[in-house]
Amino acid sequence: MAKTELAVAELVWNMIARKTGNVGKVDFSPQKPAFPFGEGFPGREEAEQPLERAVPETQGISSARIAAFLKELALHESIDIHQILLVRNGKVICECGFAPYPAGMWHASYSMCKSITGMAIGMLIAEGKLKLSDKVIDIFHTRKNLLNIFRLKDVTVENLLDMTSCVSFNETGIVSGNDWVRGYLESGLAGVPGRDFEYNSMNTYMLSAMVTEITGESLMEYLQPRLWEPMGIRKIFWETCPRGITKGGWGLFICPEDAAKLGMLYLQNGNWKGEQLVPEEWVRSSSTLHMETPSEMSNHGYGYQMWMGGREGSFNYNGMLGQDVLAYRDLNMVVVTNAGSKELFQNCVLLGIVKKYFEDDYNPPSRLPEDLRSQIMLQHVIEEMEGQRTGLPVIEKGGWEKRKAVCVRSTLRQNRIHYLDGKTYEMEEKHVGLMPLMMQVFHNNFTDGIGKIGFTAAGNRLFIHLFEGEEEISLEIGFVKAVAANVSFHGDIYRLGVKGEFSTDEDGRMVLKIDFAFLEEACRRKVKLYFDEDMVEAHWDETPGKEVIMEGLDSLTDIGGKMGFLLNTIKESGGIDVFHILVERTVQPVCTGRQIDLSAEAEKEKGTETQDAQIAQDAVQDTLQNTAQDAVQDTPQKAVHKFVGDAAQKIVQNIVGGAVQKTVQNIVEDIAQNTGQHTGKRVEQGAEQEIEKATERDNVQDTKQSIAQDIVDTEQNTVENCPEGNTQDSSLTAAQNALAGEHKK
Repeated sequence: MAKTELAVAELVWNMIARKTGNVGKVDFSPQKPAFPFGEGFPGREEAEQPLERAVPETQGISSARIAAFLKELALHESIDIHQILLVRNGKVICECGFAPYPAGMWHASYSMCKSITGMAIGMLIAEGKLKLSDKVIDIFHTRKNLLNIFRLKDVTVENLLDMTSCVSFNETGIVSGNDWVRGYLESGLAGVPGRDFEYNSMNTYMLSAMVTEITGESLMEYLQPRLWEPMGIRKIFWETCPRGITKGGWGLFICPEDAAKLGMLYLQNGNWKGEQLVPEEWVRSSSTLHMETPSEMSNHGYGYQMWMGGREGSFNYNGMLGQDVLAYRDLNMVVVTNAGSKELFQNCVLLGIVKKYFEDDYNPPSRLPEDLRSQIMLQHVIEEMEGQRTGLPVIEKGGWEKRKAVCVRSTLRQNRIHYLDGKTYEMEEKHVGLMPLMMQVFHNNFTDGIGKIGFTAAGNRLFIHLFEGEEEISLEIGFVKAVAANVSFHGDIYRLGVKGEFSTDEDGRMVLKIDFAFLEEACRRKVKLYFDEDMVEAHWDETPGKEVIMEGLDSLTDIGGKMGFLLNTIKESGGIDVFHILVERTVQPVCTGRQIDLSAEAEKEKGTETQDAQIAQDAVQDTLQNTAQDAVQDTPQKAVHKFVGDAAQKIVQNIVGGAVQKTVQNIVEDIAQNTGQHTGKRVEQGAEQEIEKATERDNVQDTKQSIAQDIVDTEQNTVENCPEGNTQDSSLTAAQNALAGEHKK
């Protein structure tokens, strides 16, 4: 475990030391696509098998009760609710997205997808390809060695399913290297397999790896004909590890309605529209209590890759920070939640509210009388939560007489927008990225650091430009409601909702607060920008952030080995507070920047380009003159080859501005048609004339490619007319070598 501990320690310290780029030990390659909205969004295409919609009262649930439920969720800032979907008797009775999160879009599920991995294992067992009693080390027999045979000899498939493997290679292993299977198999044990409950996402990853080991398919590929297609689940994406194995225990993006279908599937004992997708026996077994769990996690215990619920016969697919599918057998009801809460497991505020409304002694009838008033109220609540009712008049405190304050505020905002228009700030600290730290670690996608922050205005619209590494991220800031846009982070595409607000601090400084909501994730990135003359001070934060990250770091003091010894020593000496302060400053950094004059920068850049162009012109002229002199002294045939070969290399290497395609082409033609001393004179005159024209062009790369192509064409024509020429050192080879060298640069 020492290797993993050191990798975690190195990653933490790299972040504290404000390093950027790939600071982990895992290779990164972009995977995540943009959400496929398509014509069917927010509706559903027929192939997606949309669930029927119904008025709540027709299914025995009061619209007023649901409205109160939504309001209470929205009131708790610590929950940060994103989406809610309620299904009873197979019909959707409520669907709500809490602005800026739209209803119906896929969302990161975190550990909720563990239950889906468990479904695949049940299918493999039914196919006779796997047994609960199979030893993990036997399944990965090609990886056997004396060390892991001894260590993992008692760990079975069932131990992975009920989280009793006690293998010490846990979630922290994802930053230790590319081969997670090897890391798991070569790890030691932290308890007795089959007896001690140790929640470990790498158990689920290994179940996914088993699917690949046994079938030769990834978990996603295996489930395609067995689950996704039969259920019409099409808008779905699941990340893989660096070795191409589906992560299994996290990394799944799924739409709320599709998540609800998977809950319904188990309420229907694995049957979907008459087809038995998951064996009925497996459904019963996996959703039955197998292990008691720590009270801080749950009071109801754990089955096979799923949690038991508080209501009789209920079960939950649970992911951290509020990603849940709660299924109630006796109610024939499914509740789906997506959120960005600050809590990790089942015993949390979010599920406490769900319990209040749909557990305990709640026993709804099969149908309620129509209640039009409550239905209208519910609709208004949903519209308000989704931000559809922002056009209503806003009255300031004090009543109707204060309504003009809204206009004043609007005018003030407009003035501030125009104040920022065209301003750009060079940041002194360049280690902060737009993507939250938690997401950077989860997706192994680390920032290159924001070097500049700029603003442009278009009427009353304000755009922020973040120059992160070599990329420019341009986003509109919404002031009435968030403005959504897709952003690429090293090729991974995420959708952001951006909303801003102007204010003034106690020192009279103008402040711009911006909330960057990652609409497919639990995380938000927040910044407060304080403007003072030509300076800006950026206070960054993220949610869920400090509390959750600190909780994770505190758990490191409970591990063994060098890392555990180090942190425990620091803690006992009182130095852990210093460590926490450093981490807090990493999660909530403050950066300063100074305004720069872009026009002056552009002029300076232009001057540099002009100087470079002059140098290039001189280099080209010297090259052509020297080559012309060589050509005069040589035979006609060899002069052609020597000139073109040398010119190809020297011009392609030296030119940094201007187009010399015509120069080279004309000079080569002159040399090919003339011999003797006249050649040098014509070359020099032609070069001087054409160089003046060449410096007026700008496309360097196209020029280089055109030069090479012209040289190739000329060489081929020249060789045909010079049978005695030595083609071994031809310009064709020279041009190819020159271009190959340029591409390497």
